[in-house]
Amino acid sequence: MNDVTSTEAERHRAKMEKRKTVQDAEVASKTVEKGLLIVHTGAGKGKSTAAFGLALRTLGHGARVGVVQFIKGAWHSAERDALETFGDRVAWYTMGEGFTWETQDLARDIASARRAWEQACALMADPSIGLVILDELNIALRYDYLPLDEVIATLQARRKGLHVAITGRNAKPALVEAADLVTEMTLVKHHFKAGVKAQKGIEF
Repeated sequence: MNDVTSTEAERHRAKMEKRKTVQDAEVASKTVEKGLLIVHTGAGKGKSTAAFGLALRTLGHGARVGVVQFIKGAWHSAERDALETFGDRVAWYTMGEGFTWETQDLARDIASARRAWEQACALMADPSIGLVILDELNIALRYDYLPLDEVIATLQARRKGLHVAITGRNAKPALVEAADLVTEMTLVKHHFKAGVKAQKGIEF
């Protein structure tokens, strides 16, 4: 390890002091507190994983969490098992019947998405819930299983303090525009390409 001279140490301290002043002023300037509409999209892995991280934070602050899965259904998820150890503080509904290429039934997929959306609306209306995760809603919107205008209008009219996190590839531009926070997961490298199968603790 390189030794730090007194001159370098003082230069660093002065630099960080200036940075702290700027950062503190930036933080102090933010005064709005509201429920956020959050979208996790993109081709990269981690969209749902990030949303469930938000669930843990919400639970850590003592609030309840609601989860509706729009597409996933046949594939068991260990995150559901983990979050359900919180008992009735987590309301989890897996409403999908599997990926769209598995069902191959448009009317059935539309009906499934409608049921999931109705459950989502019920969770958003529950004042005891601080975060609602709408997992793979972007996929249902991409395939026009739900009317986009209706979904966005309902999300925008939600109660003031409610956070909603939406996951799935190919988020509609109108949803991106309506959101407060949008993160796009970018695919750089994936182990599937090297023939590695889905594994416990990573994919499910």
